[in-house]
Amino acid sequence: MSEGNFTTITEFVLLGFTDNQSLQFILFILFLMIYLLILVGNIGMVTLITIDTHLHAPMYFFLSSLSLLDVGYSTVIAPRTLINFIVESKTISFTGCALQFFFFCIAVSCECCLLGVMAYDRFIAICNPLLYTAIMSRKLCNLLVAGSYLTGCVNAAVQTLFIFNLSFCRSNIINHFFCDVVPILRLSCSDTGAIDIIHFTFSTAIVSITILAILVSYTYILVAILRINSAEGRRKAFSTCASHLTAVTVFYGTAIFMYLRPSSKYSVEQDKIISVFYTLAIPMLNPLIYSLRNKEVKEAFKRLVGGKVVSQRH
Repeated sequence: MSEGNFTTITEFVLLGFTDNQSLQFILFILFLMIYLLILVGNIGMVTLITIDTHLHAPMYFFLSSLSLLDVGYSTVIAPRTLINFIVESKTISFTGCALQFFFFCIAVSCECCLLGVMAYDRFIAICNPLLYTAIMSRKLCNLLVAGSYLTGCVNAAVQTLFIFNLSFCRSNIINHFFCDVVPILRLSCSDTGAIDIIHFTFSTAIVSITILAILVSYTYILVAILRINSAEGRRKAFSTCASHLTAVTVFYGTAIFMYLRPSSKYSVEQDKIISVFYTLAIPMLNPLIYSLRNKEVKEAFKRLVGGKVVSQRH
């Protein structure tokens, strides 16, 4: 519907990666394999934590929450991307684009918060081991996870509301494989200055607060580990943090490289590749990071394979 020089856009076109049919088929297979690995790895992790009572601890409760989030995170992006590889029409409705951005924003925000929560959990476990069970009660764990999702929902609702109330009149072609904030804002003929401030403020607040929580937690953890007399004791204490530290480094390292590059270094194609890493590769890697670097998870997997898992009975 037209109103003067403005046209109400009812759908967007996601350009994706390439127009080459052969390359699209190869990418379809690659993305399908990644998505299947995400589902198997993360659902497997949740199942293992649920059925093995040895893993019924706050740390693994947060890990199962992270795994469930990664399944939802990737499912927001992967199915639409896979469909676009095999169909000619790469359109997504205006509402569909808004919903994809909304759930993507929830996932990214919540992942930041959960990583911060997991750092706090490790801080309590190492610095206050005798009070760990009392402090990290089931109620507090539930509240921390619920708070992470609430933060994500508020951030996503505010950003989605403002972004998708803009006027889009220049084009409906998004040069990306999903509805991300930067390529969407480029299509708007409205003044996006206020939206840029809102996006920067909310995103920076969540990232800064969670990074600060992680840095403070690990500063105290490092001091506590250095006070341990035996080398074996220090090694065991550090091993309980190794998986989380690896996940934090991968996630925030990618985010910093993505958003703190100089504008002169910006490239649309490079942006797409980095986006693949933090939307699909990280959810695929997280189960590997936490299983390969965690002795208790590996032992629980061996018990599962050997049919010796101790399941909780009610």
